[in-house]
Amino acid sequence: MIEVGQVLVHEDIIKNDFVCNLTKCKGICCVEGDAGAPLLQEETDILREIYPKVKPYMTAKGIEAIEEQGTHVVDMDGDLTTTCVDGNKECAYVTWENGITKCAIEKAYELGEVDWKKPVSCHLYPIRTTHYPAFEVLHYDRWHICHDACTFGKDLGVPVYKFLKDPLIRVYGEEWYNELELAVDAL
Repeated sequence: MIEVGQVLVHEDIIKNDFVCNLTKCKGICCVEGDAGAPLLQEETDILREIYPKVKPYMTAKGIEAIEEQGTHVVDMDGDLTTTCVDGNKECAYVTWENGITKCAIEKAYELGEVDWKKPVSCHLYPIRTTHYPAFEVLHYDRWHICHDACTFGKDLGVPVYKFLKDPLIRVYGEEWYNELELAVDAL
């Protein structure tokens, strides 16, 4: 592990390559799984607030799921997550463009309808965060459906932390990211 401020970064995030390859996977990570995307407590308020502006970009199934279950849910482990349709499969905020999943929240953001890009856990994927009272730990989440992203990242020579530079800066700030790069260079 590398310590950067109050964050421990697992070495897999530095040693492994990763670049999403949507032409291959079609964004299946937004459709597969056993629960929705993990949410921070403060993100639940944001989802409630922006839902009316995101709704026009959602599918009918997604809207129905939100109207029935709410803008977020508590999963079977007691964690806050995005709402899903079809029995905890597809995220309710998924929309489709040319056979590839897109995020309706991100679409509304890109069009200037909302000022929040998407849940942090989605933006940081394949990094998952474990929160402790005094620090956080960043882990690399390996999932078989991301095989093409690993291959593409290796072909391009892009480690996970470089692929996720923007979301890491979103969460921890540019100074923190610069410290991470210095720590990696020192290895």
